[in-house]
Amino acid sequence: MLSKSLQEALNGQIQKEFASSYLYLAMAAYCETQNLPGMASWLKAQAQEEWGHGMKIFEYINERGGTVSLQTLEQPPAEFGSPVDIFKGVLKHEQKITASINDLYALAGKENDYATQIMLQWFITEQIEEEKNAGDILSLLKMAGEHVIVLDHRLGKREAD
Repeated sequence: MLSKSLQEALNGQIQKEFASSYLYLAMAAYCETQNLPGMASWLKAQAQEEWGHGMKIFEYINERGGTVSLQTLEQPPAEFGSPVDIFKGVLKHEQKITASINDLYALAGKENDYATQIMLQWFITEQIEEEKNAGDILSLLKMAGEHVIVLDHRLGKREAD
């Protein structure tokens, strides 16, 4: 059984994952208005992935006999600036999520909840990939400069997992 503090922290992480999904959908909508369908497609796929992350924790809480308590999602911004600004925001957001996952892992360790630590290890590995992907795209955008449309086309080829 999950401790009360760990259950609350995991419920908070569900909110963060769902909020990430909501943020990436807002970014995708903005990209659509900026005629960047490839970036919009990439961000929609990312939104689906984040929703899946939240559901993974949702299921874990239930498997451990805990209670899922969904929290409010705030309305995300509607304007995000240039493609470079968008992916700076994605990278910064992923770094924030990484810190949150690391805090959860530390809490599980403090409480000797090894099962939760094992489950969170998947998220730690996933966050390495998330930050790398965002950083790689940001680097490409900076190099592409005014040729961003070529990169937009490349990003449009991503398929949802």
